[in-house]
Amino acid sequence: MSAAGPLQKAIFARLAGDAVLTALIGADGVHDHLQPRSHRPCVFIAGIETRDASTASEAAEEHLVTLDVLTGEGGGRIAQEIAARMRTLLDDVPLVLAGFVLVSILHQRTKTGRDAKAKGHVAEMVFRAVTE
Repeated sequence: MSAAGPLQKAIFARLAGDAVLTALIGADGVHDHLQPRSHRPCVFIAGIETRDASTASEAAEEHLVTLDVLTGEGGGRIAQEIAARMRTLLDDVPLVLAGFVLVSILHQRTKTGRDAKAKGHVAEMVFRAVTE
């Protein structure tokens, strides 16, 4: 069994339970996947790529977690504010995973830009997590 599911649940709970982030995106602004008619701004877990990172003595996985922030027209500044809050909430924090141990979760990169198709702004964040 992979730790990806419990990791996703822990990340979702951490984001959805934060009052400051909720003030920025609204009460229903965190999703575990993109909703067809999500209000904006919103945050969703775009994907988790998992690789085996086991050693000779320890079973482990490396996870690249992609989180997306979507805002409406003219929302470049708010996308950056939301991304900054998410980094504060997730970078190097001790999340509790059901059945697994989180060794680390660290911010790798954030890319922000205009999303012409959706008529708004997007911030794509990638975190690297290691679990045992």
